Amino acid sequence: MKVRLVLLGFALLASTAMAGAQTKVSGTVTCAKPDPQTALPVGDRDGHAFVVMKQKCTWTKPVELAGQQAKTGEDTVFSEMDGGKGRDSGFDVTTMSGGDTFVVHFSGSSVADKNGKLQTQTGSWSFVRGSGKLKGLTGKGTYKGTGNAEGGSTVEIEGEYQIEPGR
Repeated sequence: MKVRLVLLGFALLASTAMAGAQTKVSGTVTCAKPDPQTALPVGDRDGHAFVVMKQKCTWTKPVELAGQQAKTGEDTVFSEMDGGKGRDSGFDVTTMSGGDTFVVHFSGSSVADKNGKLQTQTGSWSFVRGSGKLKGLTGKGTYKGTGNAEGGSTVEIEGEYQIEPGR
């Protein structure tokens, strides 16, 4: 009886440890020039504005989650620009090859040139939710990106995730 209880305890401990295991994830996404994009000057000094934008994105090096690869995404971004520096916050909704989706919240900073064209961006992200096989998705990571010639951006992400069934 004691041996059974000990074995049952080890089995329970092992399954709990496996359920909480984090899996590394990385990928690259390219986003088109924002459309629409609206800038509202604050009026307190030159170059200080609130900017809201939406971008269509394509995963050029897809992340893979639950056997599916990321295909397309759409970012909705709010940025407070002060001169060429921005504080950014937004959401990405990505559709996977199997039709499931995930939502990411991100925040960070960006630098634009004197014409407002994105030069660099860095920050952190975290999964908000997933659908289908991605239900119970959690995790977080970092991103870094650069502006491209078309007015969009190319962003590399890395981090960790797990899928907790029943969550």
